Amino acid sequence: MRLLTPTDRLPRSRQRGFTLLELVITMAVAAILLVIAIPSFQYITTSNRISGEINDLLGDMQFAKAEAIKEGQTVTICASTDEATCSGAAAWNTGWIIFAGTGNPTPSDPVIHIHGRFYGSDSLQATGNTSAVQFNREGFAFGLPGAGVSFELHDPTGSHTYTRCLIATVVGALSTTTYNGGSCQ
Repeated sequence: MRLLTPTDRLPRSRQRGFTLLELVITMAVAAILLVIAIPSFQYITTSNRISGEINDLLGDMQFAKAEAIKEGQTVTICASTDEATCSGAAAWNTGWIIFAGTGNPTPSDPVIHIHGRFYGSDSLQATGNTSAVQFNREGFAFGLPGAGVSFELHDPTGSHTYTRCLIATVVGALSTTTYNGGSCQ
């Protein structure tokens, strides 16, 4: 067996890399894909955020209705800015509270659920200046303007593409829908 000496050389394999042309073409393709993908990604994230926020209100409305039926008494869900009392405003993006009874929570009828304000600058506005929805022991909603109320959730741009709606009727039916350009109805 012969030992290798420093003068012995192993055959070198040719080292390969990217040529400048290959790098430029790859970067151009990546830039085109990003230009196409970023607006789609923005639509998906905004749409998912808006849907999640309106579904939070839907879930809490269903919870309030179920509590009213279960406890056999009136349960109120209302807009709140301080997480302790009803604000009396039709803007619900500041948060809302749920409690048994009417008016405002009391020591004997404390808040049973709190939903804090939205993180962005999305706006959630109720029609008919509705600041509270009350469910009676049969699950019917009362104190609503007309046959019901709709809650319109808009993103900061005000684009109708992202607007989602929650509709509450006097019979206690709750549903979400997309904005049809003119209204939620």
